Amino acid sequence: MKLLIADYKRKRTEIKKRLNEFCKLRNAKDSDLFGELCFCLLTPQSKALNCNKAIMNLRKDGLLLGGSPRNIASKLKGLVRFHNKKSIFLVEARKKVKSGKRYAIKNKLLSKNPFQMREWLVANIKGIGYKEASHFLRNIGFGQNMAILDIHILKNLKKHGVIASIPASITKKTYLAIEDKMQKFSENANIPIDELDLLFWSQETSYVFK
Repeated sequence: MKLLIADYKRKRTEIKKRLNEFCKLRNAKDSDLFGELCFCLLTPQSKALNCNKAIMNLRKDGLLLGGSPRNIASKLKGLVRFHNKKSIFLVEARKKVKSGKRYAIKNKLLSKNPFQMREWLVANIKGIGYKEASHFLRNIGFGQNMAILDIHILKNLKKHGVIASIPASITKKTYLAIEDKMQKFSENANIPIDELDLLFWSQETSYVFK
């Protein structure tokens, strides 16, 4: 715990700055929020930096908001695992958050409280589970009380004795139980859970990203 807190003190300014940048997305355009949702759809079993690069490439080529699964897949290949499957997820997500020709993420999502938002995402966006939904909400400034239970975080929770082992699969019940344990650990360490997430992530990757 002492080493963790010491590392937090060294990185606290950078971590808080990054979270403040996420909060600015609360007022972003719906199309920008959609881009962040797509980033989170791509991240399972893929490197975050590569997923970010893929989203930038799709934006540059005008495919994020209007490309077919085939065209999108061609841009994901080599950067994102399961590129064909995820290209379909992106197009299906686009249909879910559009109202006519306009994107309507704010109307469909941001009228709810954060935990209701998460349930809506899990229920309505194919390819989004509790981890990806929590990730998206954190990245747009609404995930202060949520855990993003990817392998980096789970490894650190095991290391610090928060969980006894890393589960082979995570049901909703398991996810919420581990999230509750992480919340209690963050309170004991006096490190907010969203800051603890970025701290753990930086210890695994050597940088603070998203």
